[in-house]
Amino acid sequence: QVQLVESGGGLAQPGGSLRLSCAASGFTFSRYAMSWARQAPGKGLEWVSGISSDGSDTYYVDSVKGRFTISRDNGKNTVYLQMNSLKPEDTAVYYCNAKFLREYWGKGTLVTVSS
Repeated sequence: QVQLVESGGGLAQPGGSLRLSCAASGFTFSRYAMSWARQAPGKGLEWVSGISSDGSDTYYVDSVKGRFTISRDNGKNTVYLQMNSLKPEDTAVYYCNAKFLREYWGKGTLVTVSS
């Protein structure tokens, strides 16, 4: 059974940091490119960051470049999103995505940035 389980969301102050984790199971994690996407209240889904299957390539939407860092540990079947210098506009449900021969999604974790 394929599972992507996000964790690490919560409330952060503007300028603060959070680290999201996504634990994967039920498929060969090391073959899949992984991504994070988010959906802010009342808005559509926005792709945020991606990482290649071996971790050698990373990608970011312009709005998070220099603030967010994606990484993965293929030994632990986990992908991370380190979020620094958080802004209120980063408030969203963050989803983990795996893509190779098939595509899988997690259920999301809520990040709220507010003072």
